[in-house]
Parts: sequence; C-alpha cells; structure tokens
Amino acid sequence: MGTGTEPDGTSRSDEEWERFLRESVAGVADAPKEPSARAREVTKRLRTEPGRDPEGWRSYTPARPRRRTGWYVVGLLASLVLLVVALAPGRIVDLFAGDDPDSPPAETARPTQAPPAQAPQRPTRDEPFGGSPAASWANGAAGITVPKAGAVGWMSAAEVERALARTRDFLVASGLDRAVLRGERPKKAIALINPHQRDVQDLLKTAFRTPSDNNDPLLLFSRFHPSRTHLVGDVVKTRGRLTYREGKRGALQVTADVTFVYPVTRADAGGDDEIVRTIVRRELVLSWDDPDKVITEPGTFSIVSYTYDMTNGGCGAPTGYFTPPFGTDRQTDEAATEVDPYDRSTPIGRGKPSGDKCRRATRS
Repeated sequence: MGTGTEPDGTSRSDEEWERFLRESVAGVADAPKEPSARAREVTKRLRTEPGRDPEGWRSYTPARPRRRTGWYVVGLLASLVLLVVALAPGRIVDLFAGDDPDSPPAETARPTQAPPAQAPQRPTRDEPFGGSPAASWANGAAGITVPKAGAVGWMSAAEVERALARTRDFLVASGLDRAVLRGERPKKAIALINPHQRDVQDLLKTAFRTPSDNNDPLLLFSRFHPSRTHLVGDVVKTRGRLTYREGKRGALQVTADVTFVYPVTRADAGGDDEIVRTIVRRELVLSWDDPDKVITEPGTFSIVSYTYDMTNGGCGAPTGYFTPPFGTDRQTDEAATEVDPYDRSTPIGRGKPSGDKCRRATRS
C-alpha cells in the first residue's frame, strides 16, 4: 500500500515517497510539496460536486447586485396614477363607479317633458326615495350640472370656471349643508353674497329674526326646525343645471335651476316611520360683476332674482323653516294649486306659498 496520496486521491509508491523525503530534507528547488489540509478538503468537496469549476480557497467572488427593475416599474406606475387622480379626480371616480343604467343622463338643457310615472311605493327609512323619480337622481352636488366655461364679458375662461364653481358652492351651502338644514344660520352661503347689495342685505338682517312673506330665509335657504323635523338618512337628491351668459355692464350672469328632494320624518316620531318628501325647486339668477363698474368684493356675486316652488313644506304663516305635514296635517284643500314637483319642463313659478296659495303635489 502506498505511503502517501496525491491531491486527486491516487496512491504514491514507496520509492516515490522515499525520494520525496530525501529531496525535502535536501532542499531541492522543485521538490514536491505536501498539500495542505485546506487544499485536500477543497479537492475532496469538488469530487463530490461534479460540474463546478474549482474555486481557489483564497479567492473572492463579489455577490451579484440585485436587480430592482420590477420595483422601479411599480413605483413609476403608482406616480402616474397619483398624477392622473390629482389632475382629473372626477374621471377616476366615474371609471370605478361605472354607469348606472337606471340613472338619467345629466341635465344640460330644459327637459321637454316630466319624468315618467313610477309605481306607487311608500317611502321607508331604507328606501326614502322609493316610488319617486328622485330614486334615480344623483346625490347632493353631483346632480347639479356645471357647463364648460368660456370667456364672457370682463372674465376669462378660467375666471368663469371659478365663478361657476363658486355658484355651485352657494347651492351646496344653502340647500345641502347639514347644519343649515338643521336650522343653523347659513354663514358660508351668506359670505358669497356681495355685502354691498343693499336690498339683499336688508332681507338677510330681518329674515332670520322676523320672517315674513317678503323677508323669508326660505327664499334662498332650505331649513327645517330640529325640534319638529328630522332628515332621513344622509342623502338629498338633486337634479338641475347652471347656465351662463353676458349680463349688464359686461358681467357674468349665471342662472341656477335645481330641484332638491328632502326625505323627512317627525322629530318625535318614536316608532312612527311616516316619511314625507319635501320637494323644493329653486331658480336663482346671479351676477358676477366687474369691480371696475360695480361696487363688490372679490369672490362674491349680486343676486338678480330668486324664485322657488315648494311642496310638502308647509302652508301656514312663514316661520323661517319648512314645516312638512304629517298625519292629519296633510293638505286636503281641493282648491290648492296642484303641481307635479318633478316636472322640470316648464318655467318655475314664484314660490310664496301661504294660505290659499299653497301648492299640492300630484306625486311625491
């Protein structure tokens, strides 16, 4: 049996081993050297792992850097999505909301006829708009159509766009704000009215203290007394539109024609779930005046005219609040003027309902 072994595991003869010892002692330059334990261990491991190239035991191979291309792509796409949302949030909402096949298209002009009749249905807390055309109308400000802006009079297209947005803000603050609907003073809405318009400011000073036919906050604002009436749910249905043209002295004149549907019940109803829909249609004509020609404040408008029709909102003396009829209070006077509160095909009538001028809804 050989005395030594080569790195590849083969045996060395006795003669070769003796020569190895002699030359090692004599210091011969090319004498063979005994492989180290490390070298033998590496050789043994490589024999059991075929297909791999030998690696020097003192060599170093740096780790390959990780490729993060996938994360870079995800981050880029996320940034693009955020940019689109910031520039066009409405389009993103429409994309995910989809089209409701039962919803009528947005109102961009006066309709030619009233909405079709609905199957009679008693409103409930779960479906307060059931059995009425309002069931398919949009919620809140979404039901108010704002047209594309163009330059008019003293205003550029961008200024007209801001004025239209603030006009809709007024409609929200006067007819949809929850605090105002609960009877609070409409401070946000009032702040948008030209403080130098004397007749309107006189109306606002007296209407909330001593309401009358000519000075009634309901001419401009929707309010219910919280001790008598509670809104049902969190939704008010709306349908209407804004239009604009050039007015006097180059002003931007905006007309708003919007119908609001408020489902309400008695504040002390208890287990009584009687729900009444108070329906209000308002038409406001507002003038965004040139400050070089009319005394005004930036960001405010003057009121040219205001009219409204209202059903199921009370027929007695003005109180500053809608007073929906419940139970035996429902209007039974056959002489009262009948009106379809959902018919927006005809011009609005002036709404000062009191006494024999009360309007009775043909449907609610």
